[in-house]
Amino acid sequence: MTTPADLGYRMPAEWEPHAGCLMVWPVRGDRWGDRLADAKAEYAGVARAVAVFEPVVMVCPPGAADDVRRHCGDAVTVLELPVDDSWARDSGPVFVTRDDGSAAVVDFAFNAWGGRWHPYADDDRLAGRIAERLGLQAFRAPMVLEGGAFLVDGEGTLVTTEQCLLAPNRNPSMNRADMEATLAAYLGVTTVVWLPYGHSLDTGPEGTDGHVDGVAQYVAPGRLLLEVPADPASPDHARARANRAVLAAATDAAGRPFGVATVDPGPAPEVSYVNHYLATGAVIVPTTGSPGDDAALAALAAVYPDRRVVGVPAATIAFGGGGPHCITQQVPAGIDLGPLGAAVRPAPRILP
Repeated sequence: MTTPADLGYRMPAEWEPHAGCLMVWPVRGDRWGDRLADAKAEYAGVARAVAVFEPVVMVCPPGAADDVRRHCGDAVTVLELPVDDSWARDSGPVFVTRDDGSAAVVDFAFNAWGGRWHPYADDDRLAGRIAERLGLQAFRAPMVLEGGAFLVDGEGTLVTTEQCLLAPNRNPSMNRADMEATLAAYLGVTTVVWLPYGHSLDTGPEGTDGHVDGVAQYVAPGRLLLEVPADPASPDHARARANRAVLAAATDAAGRPFGVATVDPGPAPEVSYVNHYLATGAVIVPTTGSPGDDAALAALAAVYPDRRVVGVPAATIAFGGGGPHCITQQVPAGIDLGPLGAAVRPAPRILP
């Protein structure tokens, strides 16, 4: 079977230019309970923040478009499609591109984080449906994988966690070598770096078994940001240092050693500050109004001196199991979002 890599496709890095951003509206009452209204408000806040910098397409179940517009106004383009949940990073399309400007979609199988939530059949079909709307070829990958479980540099390197990818509830018949071969074939990578751990709290009913985007973000070629608690009492104190030790001994696909920046989540974090979205010219960062927010935003401003750092309330999104990175999926530049109803927009002027 011909794979994306055979045809010259690769997944661009998140910091590369975007055509826009995909999100999915929260509607799952069994996940959010009495916080569903708060979840909608926070999703809308993320959407409006991103929309300052790039177009946003909000997918929602048929019949929910008016609800989206009440919350988001004209900040988003609304696209009605059958969906089960609201985590675009994990169930949405993964876009790959090649040097001639063409694009395709990689459609990894989705089983709701190891069968945690039911039903999930429409989420598993979402990537294919988006590809069909966009008129892009979709490659169905023979592997269960969520978008929050890996990070790429667009130059051949992928970073993931053993905690998540080797969990038996995703791909029990695949070993590490099988996974590396599949990632290479479908995402165009040549080097896979395995961090030992995701977040310690990421194993409960709302967990993901340790997605890498809960503890790290790829910020530039050869450079990662890690969440590293300073408090020795933190359950992630030793785990973060084990991740850092792996990076200290690793090199990327270009042979570069990794530069590592860190952010301290504080003694009792409600959100993961590394779970932020790199919009065009901006960093959309979760906040809760806690004393740790200011220090985290300042640390990220130092990591991203050429981007505007924007804090958004995200305590309820964290309650649901994620952050701004989990609920967004970048669409690489050059892909026409018109078939999804999105108007072409000039690049925004990035404010200081």
